[in-house]
Amino acid sequence: MKKLAVVALGGNALLRGNQAGTIKEQETNTYDTCLHLAELIKNNYTLVITHGNGPQVGNILLRNEAGYDTYKIPKMPLDICVADSQGGIGYMIERQLLNIFNEKKIKRNVVTIVTQVLVDRNDNAFKNPTKPVGKYFIKEEADLLARANNWVFKEDPRKRGWRRVVASPEPIDILNKDIIKDLTKRGNIVIASGGGGIPVIKDNGNLIGVDAVIDKDLAASLVAAEIGADEFYILTDVPKVYINFHQPGEKALDKMSIRTARKYAKEGHFAAGSMGPKIEAAIKFVKNGGKEAIITEANELLNPGAGTKIVN
Repeated sequence: MKKLAVVALGGNALLRGNQAGTIKEQETNTYDTCLHLAELIKNNYTLVITHGNGPQVGNILLRNEAGYDTYKIPKMPLDICVADSQGGIGYMIERQLLNIFNEKKIKRNVVTIVTQVLVDRNDNAFKNPTKPVGKYFIKEEADLLARANNWVFKEDPRKRGWRRVVASPEPIDILNKDIIKDLTKRGNIVIASGGGGIPVIKDNGNLIGVDAVIDKDLAASLVAAEIGADEFYILTDVPKVYINFHQPGEKALDKMSIRTARKYAKEGHFAAGSMGPKIEAAIKFVKNGGKEAIITEANELLNPGAGTKIVN
């Protein structure tokens, strides 16, 4: 019997921090990551693959600005930019997987779904936007753009300039969940919820895109829970979760209960900008009925002792 797993790719699965971001670099990184995913598939897994989109959607926003400044091409809103990135990254993952399937004689279909994710229009995140997007501006430019577009800007903590910030609301429903579930039941590999999904709200039953960014791991956790996945993998650039990370008393964790994970989180062991959301996503999956969530590196996927397991 096939196992169903959701695998959330970290940012380094597509683009390394020291790279320029050329398509060649991204394709090479994607191919290397997909090699590990293919081994899971060979071991009788059906996968839903989610991914980040931070650098890619940032570049789309830069093209927005450049196109408007030079040619007066109308700027696209953030929800459309997220959709653009889902299509491009999904295509890249899909193509590399199919190439690997051809090499390894694996007979599976792969499909990318441009995924809408419902958020609450009254989510407090809309009152306090915190997620930086786009390029840096000097204070005077930021003030002009804020007045012209009703945007919010905040100064970068490292004093590199001012950046637009948008809300990061909680995902409450994956609108494509039924078709994702149906496709996986038939053994298809599905790429979905890229970049946390396209944030939409409901207004008198109609769906409206909003300028927001949903945390990719929280959205992946919701996908995993809603389709009844057996396992939820969150891939990152460290082999395990640590307490006292890079400090005296550093310790790698093999397994945590929800209670222990919450205790360590409350003590401040998991940084808000890195491991914190991953721990929260893992807890939510297990709390919502999942068997276990595993945080690890891609090359450790088939190692029974790999990563840190979060269980009930």
